[in-house]
Amino acid sequence: MSVFVNKASRVLVQGITGREGSFHARQMLEYGTQVVGGVTPGKGGTTHEGFPVFNTVHEARQQAGANCSLIFVPPPFAADAIMEAADAGVEMIVCVTEGIPVTDMMKAHDFLWKTNARRALEGTAPSRLIGPNCPGIITPDQAKIGIMPGHIHKAGPIGIVSRSGTLTYEAVGQTRHIGQSTAVGIGGDPLPGTNFIDCLSAFQLDPQTEAIIMIGEIGGTAEEDAATFVKANVTKPVVAFIAGQTAPPGRRMGHAGAIISGGQGTAAEKMAALTAAGIHVVKSPSDMGKRVEEVWRA
Repeated sequence: MSVFVNKASRVLVQGITGREGSFHARQMLEYGTQVVGGVTPGKGGTTHEGFPVFNTVHEARQQAGANCSLIFVPPPFAADAIMEAADAGVEMIVCVTEGIPVTDMMKAHDFLWKTNARRALEGTAPSRLIGPNCPGIITPDQAKIGIMPGHIHKAGPIGIVSRSGTLTYEAVGQTRHIGQSTAVGIGGDPLPGTNFIDCLSAFQLDPQTEAIIMIGEIGGTAEEDAATFVKANVTKPVVAFIAGQTAPPGRRMGHAGAIISGGQGTAAEKMAALTAAGIHVVKSPSDMGKRVEEVWRA
């Protein structure tokens, strides 16, 4: 079993001829992921470091059977890249790009919602967006789609979902002796595609996942919403950490969405909501692995 991606995932890289796109395409291929090509407008029909290059996502989907896209496109054009992938019918879209304007992401979300609504009527698969501003997703030994270091992951029973890329790797490192079912970096932007609830629901349904680590940040209400969902729907143990516990109000800390505004989105509020929902909250990131092992073995 897997969450969102697996050995059947056929990945194209939008922006494959750029430095980051080509580097991570090679890394994914070396991990064992099926990388079937890339997209760079104007360079279709050529190859780049052995990968076939297409002019459009539609061409890559039709000719190479791509069902997943990884986006390494500069911020001014990244939202268009997301919409192009969705329009072509790509089921999984992972956007690594940081700094996409919020107004652009509003348009992309509206496009995704309308496209998926139409597909629901047609009976065809929807498009799921992970990111933007995220490290991606990995199901160990099956598929790595993003910029995560594959060698630190190991297949096992712990599901990880995080707004922070670096803390995702920290949680993976602390559970390396146990292993992970899937690790998802949902990104720290104000308007992410896939959210905590999406991942928690998938982990609840996944028989391989036996315990969950959830890593949140200050800003917004995503963690409070997740707490409500966990209390009502999740029977597996959940361990949570909230980053930004000492952040001052009104100052953005790292991610674009990590800001306490209007007196809302503080770490204390989030930790209280999670605790009230029966989630095991740790105050230090160094305790995530130890605590999840305790509740998993209990």
